[in-house]
Amino acid sequence: MADHFVDRSLEEIRFWSRIMKEHSLFLKLGFNCDDTQLIREADRFYSIFENIENQSLAYSSDTDPQTIYDFNKVVHGAVCHIWAFKRKVLELIIHCKILGNNFPLLVDHVSREAAYFMKRLEQLNTGTLDPLPDAVINENVFFLKIMADHAKFINHLLDPSERKLVEQARDFSHDFDQLLFQAIDLDSMRPESLTQPLLDQFVDQNRVSVRQLRDFKKTAYELIEACRIKSIIPPLLADHVFREASHFLEILDSFELELSATK
Repeated sequence: MADHFVDRSLEEIRFWSRIMKEHSLFLKLGFNCDDTQLIREADRFYSIFENIENQSLAYSSDTDPQTIYDFNKVVHGAVCHIWAFKRKVLELIIHCKILGNNFPLLVDHVSREAAYFMKRLEQLNTGTLDPLPDAVINENVFFLKIMADHAKFINHLLDPSERKLVEQARDFSHDFDQLLFQAIDLDSMRPESLTQPLLDQFVDQNRVSVRQLRDFKKTAYELIEACRIKSIIPPLLADHVFREASHFLEILDSFELELSATK
C-alpha cells in the first residue's frame, strides 16, 4: 500500500507539474507586452513547477512514504497559488481590465486542471481516492470536458483556410460535448447508475472516441512541427494537448482492466 502511494503520487506529480509549467508559459505568451507584472508572475510559476518536476524525478518507488507525503503538501501549496493566479487572470480578462490572446475558456480550462491536481494530492495524502465506480464517472466528467475544450481551441487556432482540419476539430468538439452530456446524465443518476454493465459500456464507448482524438492530435502535432499546415498553434501546445489525451486514454485503459477484474 505504501509503495502504491509513492508510485501514484510521483506519477501524478510528474505528469501534472509539467502541465502546470507549460500553462505558465502559454499564459505568458498570451499577455500583452505591457502586462509586465503578470508576465513576471507567469515566469515565477514556470520556475516553481520546473523545480517540482525535477525534484519528482529524483525520487523513486523506494523513497520513504513520509517524504512523499511531505512533498505532496509542498506541491499542493504551489498548485493552490497557481490556481489563484489563473482565476485572477480570468477575472481581469472577463472584466476587460487586460487584453491579449488568452481566451477566457482557455484560462478557465487551465484553472480546472489545477483544481483537479489539488484535489488529487489531497486524496492521496488522506487516503480517500474514489472507489472504482465513482472514479469512472468523475474522471470521465472531468476529462471529457477537457477534450471538448481542446477540440474548440484547435478549431479556433487553425488557419481558416485549413478547412478539412477545421471541420475535423469542429466534429470532435461536437462529439465530445455529446459524450460529456452523457457522462453528466450518468453522474446525476448515481448511485443507481453505478452498475457493471453501464460502466463497461461507458468506458468502452469513450475509449474509442478518445483514441480517435488522440490520433488526430498526434497527426496535428506532427504537421505543425514539420510546418506543413497553417496555424498559430505552437508545437509545444500541440504536444501538450496530445499528452493530455494520451493520459486520459491510459486512465480509461486502467478502468477497463479494473472493471474486468471485478466480473
